Amino acid sequence: MDFKLFSDQLAHAKQDCIILGVFKTSDESAQSPSFRQLDSATDGQLSQLLSSQDINTGAGKITWLHQPAGISSPRLLLVGCDQADKFDAGNYRKACTAAGHALRASRATTAVCALPELTVSERDAEWTLLTAALDIDHADYRYTRTKQPAKDASQPSDAVAFISDADARVLSQAAAIAAGVQSARHLGDAPPNLCTPIDLADHARRLADDLADVSVEILDPEAMAELGMQALLAVGKGSANPPRLIALQYRGAGDAAPYVLVGKGITFDTGGISIKPGPNMEQMKYDMCGAATVLGAFEAAARLQLPLNIACVVAAAENMPDGNAYRPGDVITTMSGKTVEVLNTDAEGRMVLCDALTWSARLKPAAIVDVATLTGACVVALGHHAAAIMSKHDELAEELFSAGQLTHDRAWRLPLWDDYQQQLDTKFADMKNIGGMPAGSITAGCFLSRFVEDQRWAHLDIAGAAWEWGKNNGSTGRPVRLLTQWLTDRSSA
Repeated sequence: MDFKLFSDQLAHAKQDCIILGVFKTSDESAQSPSFRQLDSATDGQLSQLLSSQDINTGAGKITWLHQPAGISSPRLLLVGCDQADKFDAGNYRKACTAAGHALRASRATTAVCALPELTVSERDAEWTLLTAALDIDHADYRYTRTKQPAKDASQPSDAVAFISDADARVLSQAAAIAAGVQSARHLGDAPPNLCTPIDLADHARRLADDLADVSVEILDPEAMAELGMQALLAVGKGSANPPRLIALQYRGAGDAAPYVLVGKGITFDTGGISIKPGPNMEQMKYDMCGAATVLGAFEAAARLQLPLNIACVVAAAENMPDGNAYRPGDVITTMSGKTVEVLNTDAEGRMVLCDALTWSARLKPAAIVDVATLTGACVVALGHHAAAIMSKHDELAEELFSAGQLTHDRAWRLPLWDDYQQQLDTKFADMKNIGGMPAGSITAGCFLSRFVEDQRWAHLDIAGAAWEWGKNNGSTGRPVRLLTQWLTDRSSA
């Protein structure tokens, strides 16, 4: 989708559709300049419809007007914004997303969007423009890798022009971030017979070929064995699809210490010998969304040409049960030299991540952030609205929290107190790989913390945020926006 600014007379716009936000008020002066302009062009039709309550002004509600008199565009898409004095980031994103879905379902392929001119509490013009572009692009997404749309299906949008006082460079930023989000969603939605560890490695190679200042290193099982990555290798032993450690590096800041994103890339998780129940197991193709997220954020940052050094490390494996699979009771020696007693092979994400974190420390990073669909307990704790942040570094945790608040791609901090560490004690190894039912997300974070003791590190558990259930089932691309904002903030710090 192409983004640009619109500077002509709105009533004379030739695009297929005009998108207009409407507040719940009879005071026309409280409406946007574009509303007043189009109301005048239609001889007061909009204000009349508003007075008669024929425009649904509830937050995110849609009203279509076709062939409106006095307007060149054949469609007017009115988006409810509720009350102007309560119009916050959440309601704005709801309006933008609803507009994007309505546009995608229509026959319009070009549009002018006036939503960015609305005043959003505690947000500036750059934010409203960036957010509108990203949310409309997000709604335009369709999965196509293994299913092509019907011949009579609505077509994706070609171009959207925005009315805004912000600098046009914001739209270049939006295009870069949107590309990263789209990539993450396509990877997450791909079926596990196609999206294997080798497929993820191929994706990384394509990024290195396509993006400036990017290099890639792929470690196969033999190379990982030489380094002692027995935890990552153990998880992949039961699969016919061999594991990979994937490392992308973007150099935009000379010899500066890199910021490292580490992603869990379990391309399918049966649970291994500790096998999961059959119902909903197909959703375990999304267990590589941590990898998809860090790859997407890395792509966005590289496209933005941020003045940083950034590394993206993916621990990719498939967790399957066969005669060679690792089993409960095994004791595994990790790359760090620490030993782990396996009590549950379905706690495999932390096993692959611990070796990836140890390897990442070799890069002498400024900070490490790992991202993983790590625990179902995180979904119980925070639902689907927020990812979990865990860190012993308050400043880093606050940076990530603030990035999530700004983008409305939110995360919430959980404690990582030493009190929880004893739940990982065992007499057979340095630690066991699960800490029992209490505080399951936190003890998983405690496990990872033992492999980054000398690093500035944070863990994001995205189990509830990475994909949607139900009729909108699919990858969300979260938290690419949070991570890209965090990296952008580091580049300007």
